[in-house]
Amino acid sequence: MNEHHPERDLTDRKFYRAGEESRFADEAPEHTPQTEHPAYKLAFRDHDFLLRDELRPVRFQLELLKPEMLLDEARVGSTLVMYGSARIPSPEEAQARVEAAKDEGEFEQKVAANLAAKAKYYKEAYTLARLVSEKAIIEDGKRQFVVTTGGGPSIMEAGNRGASEAGSESIGLNIVLPHEQAPNGYVTPYLSLNFHYFALRKMHFLLRARAVAVFPGGFGTFDELFELLTLIQTGKMRPVPILLFGRDFWTRVVDFEAIAEEGTISKKDLDLFHWCETADEAWGRIAEFYELER
Repeated sequence: MNEHHPERDLTDRKFYRAGEESRFADEAPEHTPQTEHPAYKLAFRDHDFLLRDELRPVRFQLELLKPEMLLDEARVGSTLVMYGSARIPSPEEAQARVEAAKDEGEFEQKVAANLAAKAKYYKEAYTLARLVSEKAIIEDGKRQFVVTTGGGPSIMEAGNRGASEAGSESIGLNIVLPHEQAPNGYVTPYLSLNFHYFALRKMHFLLRARAVAVFPGGFGTFDELFELLTLIQTGKMRPVPILLFGRDFWTRVVDFEAIAEEGTISKKDLDLFHWCETADEAWGRIAEFYELER
């Protein structure tokens, strides 16, 4: 049998991989003032160097590439994105919130009651995520409508929980904040991704989105919703079903009709989204749009 000579292999790599080069560096026999100085570190292993302001473009690229590569490897073809408040209680917690507010002021009691009234949307988010996950749609060898949330509590937790209890994996796109929140326990660990840049996180929400369910929320939800509407309105993104849960909430906090009447958007722009109150309604819209079985 001929002895194998790697250097003669036409298909083998001729350069060492970065991991191997890192090992060579760790195993270097000599430790001198030169080798111990930070300047001598391999650039991709130099944490302080990577965090310099001048390296921001590189960090942007890394934050674009890492989630994209991991989701490709996980065979995620498309996603059902779920936006919504991090403050809405689950139905199990709603009454306790109201009771806890009884010793507080009138405003706090009103807020507690309003949040408790929205607990039904936790249930609908859970039900929608479970319903879609149970369908387990596969196309072109990839998983479709994989539930994707911001990875946090409340509505986000409900989405990941619904998928998990349907026996499916789901994605959580978390973000580093000064008041750091841990990912909710229902996100699939290897699909739990963390971001530094809001812009890159929002991009990854929409790159694979084939439907977006938007529940009552605050500034973050507004930001995500209006960016999505703008992308579709301006033709930068092809239309997808946008399912707006809670008509009473949304029409109270945003007068969409007035914006159209003022002429700053077109009347037809109001057709970019659909009002929903239940998970069944939402799936019906998605199924109709993509001509899927109900």
